Amino acid sequence: MGITKSTVKVGQKPPKEAIQEAKKAARQPVNYTEEAPRSTPEALAEFAALRAAQKKKDVRPVVALRIQPEVLERYKSLGRGYSGIMADVLKLAAEDPEILLRASQAATS
Repeated sequence: MGITKSTVKVGQKPPKEAIQEAKKAARQPVNYTEEAPRSTPEALAEFAALRAAQKKKDVRPVVALRIQPEVLERYKSLGRGYSGIMADVLKLAAEDPEILLRASQAATS
């Protein structure tokens, strides 16, 4: 079984051939070697604990906010994942005192 490479843009699905190849590879038995041994129960428990901690850290509260329709449309035009981009922009703005000052001044005028 070889390596299949394909370039996929944001919001685009991989080619059917790549999906079929991945499904075929997933059905193959795993060959453990000295360089890639089977994980121990302890290692699996550690991975599970790390993942649980990561998921807990990644939880974002759901909020409702009012924004101008044209702003929403601009983000939606970015395609799938636009709400994550909005969250990242808000985070960057919150870390920039100049942007916060300008926004608070605009809100009061």
